[in-house]
Amino acid sequence: MPISRGRKQNSVDPGFSKKANPFDSDSDSEIPKSKLKPARASSGPPDFENQSLQELESYAVNKAKETTDKVNDCLKIAEVIKEDATRTLVTLHQQGEQIHRTHQQAADIDHDLSRSEKLLNSLGGLFSKPWKPKKTREIKGPEIMIDDSLKKKVNHKEQREKLGLTSGQQSNPCKYAEPSGAMETVQVEKAKQDDTLSDLSNVLGELKDMALDMGTEIEKQNKALDAMHDDVEELNYRVKGANRRGRKLLGK
Repeated sequence: MPISRGRKQNSVDPGFSKKANPFDSDSDSEIPKSKLKPARASSGPPDFENQSLQELESYAVNKAKETTDKVNDCLKIAEVIKEDATRTLVTLHQQGEQIHRTHQQAADIDHDLSRSEKLLNSLGGLFSKPWKPKKTREIKGPEIMIDDSLKKKVNHKEQREKLGLTSGQQSNPCKYAEPSGAMETVQVEKAKQDDTLSDLSNVLGELKDMALDMGTEIEKQNKALDAMHDDVEELNYRVKGANRRGRKLLGK
C-alpha cells in the first residue's frame, strides 16, 4: 500500500530543528564567568610614579649594571673577531710565500727546459733540419722583492699581545672607587662603560686596518697568480713541442 506524502514527512524526527548545531558543546556556557582567567597584560614600562625612591634607585643600578655587561660582551666579541682576523693575516702571508715559491719553481723549470731543448736540437744529426723551439713569450718568474710589511704587522701584533699592551688586555686596568650609594654606583658603571667603549673603539680601528691589509694582500696575490698562470701556460706549450721533437727523433 503506498505511503502518503504527509505521513512520510511526519515520520522524520524533528529533534535537530530545536538545536542550533548538534556538534556544539555547551560546556563553555556552563563555566562561570568568575572562573575564567583574564588574558595576561602586555609587559610595559614600569610605573615610576607609584614607585618609591628606593625602588627607583634599585632600578637605575640594575639597568646600569645590565648595560655594562652588554658593553663588555660586545668587547669580548670584537676581541674574538680580532683573533680570527690575526690568524687570517698569518694564513694570507703564508699563502703569498707559497705562491712565490711555486712561481720560482716554474722559473727553475724554464732553465732546465732550455737545456733540454738544446740537447734535442743537437740529436737530429747532420742531415736533419735544425729544430728551434717555439716560444710565445719569455718566462719572467716571480718578483724579486717580497713585501714583508704584512708579516711585520702580524709579528708586531703578536708581540703586543704577549706584553699585554692590547686594548682588550690592558697591563694596568683602571681601578674604580667603591661606591657608597646608588647614584655613585650608577656613576661608576658609567665610567666602566666609557672605558670599555674606548677599548671597543680601538679594537674596531685595528679590525679596519687589518681588513685593509687583507684586501691589499689579496690583490697582490691575485696579480701574482695571473703572472704565474701565464708562465705555466708558456711552459706547457714548450713541453708539448719538446715531446713532439722527441717522438719524431725516436720514430727515425
